[in-house]
Amino acid sequence: MNLPRYYQIVLKVKFKAVRNLRLFISTGVACLFTGAALGQQENTNPLTGDPAAIKEGSSLFRANCSPCHGLNGGGGGRGPNLRSGLWIHGGSDAAIFRTISQGVAGTEMPANSFEDSEIWALVAYLRSVSAGTKTPVAGDSAQGERIFFGKGACAKCHMVKGRGGRLGPDLTRVGAARSAAYLTESIREPDKELSLGMTDPNNHYGIPPEYETVTAVTLDGQRIIGVAKNEDAFSLQLLGQDEKLHLLLKKDLREVIHERRSLMPAYTESLLSNDELQSLLAYLTSLRGESK
Repeated sequence: MNLPRYYQIVLKVKFKAVRNLRLFISTGVACLFTGAALGQQENTNPLTGDPAAIKEGSSLFRANCSPCHGLNGGGGGRGPNLRSGLWIHGGSDAAIFRTISQGVAGTEMPANSFEDSEIWALVAYLRSVSAGTKTPVAGDSAQGERIFFGKGACAKCHMVKGRGGRLGPDLTRVGAARSAAYLTESIREPDKELSLGMTDPNNHYGIPPEYETVTAVTLDGQRIIGVAKNEDAFSLQLLGQDEKLHLLLKKDLREVIHERRSLMPAYTESLLSNDELQSLLAYLTSLRGESK
């Protein structure tokens, strides 16, 4: 069949477009399968157990991670304990890799620009120091729970699995995040190193608020004491000791007083014996949530 030249050109263009579309689709499908295969390969650390990689990871950790997580990963004032063997943001090799590379929104854990091989070396090091560290702390955990909700009045400010107060940090996963040494210091000397609160995940430049004592003094002299949940040049969101959230405009305040001390009292030996402290530590370190 002889068609006018115009229609011949149109048909050729359509034929080429269909052929290119088929090629594009087949290439895209191939890329998807290749990506999935690569993703599966990356789910497992290729450097697991490699002595050289563990040594490299140790050096990287000391230089970059220890200021927050402690010299040997046992936890610090800002970063959680990484030796417990349980991971708050996912415990697979791939999940730890993602946490290191991308960071965690709403926390002080930043994204990092390490090479992939360096991140895998860090994962290998963390696996090496967390192996065999799940031995329970000596003490009567059941008695520690009774102290927490009874004599110690810890639940007045701290929540565990939805039970307790909101003024202090939630302790549901504290055993996975903090070492026994850190918890001991926090109980005996709570003013020494203040814990940090959560940041707004949409505010990448916000500074996490500390659990320091904040007092808002109104124009008529009323004093509201608590911890700041958020603050800027014009307003203050204060969680008071009454556990009510006070939304205050600074123009309505006489002053805002920040004190580098915790609302939590120091549990000296006169308030909490060493045996009672050990039982409380046994309970707190058992609070590890569910590993992912």
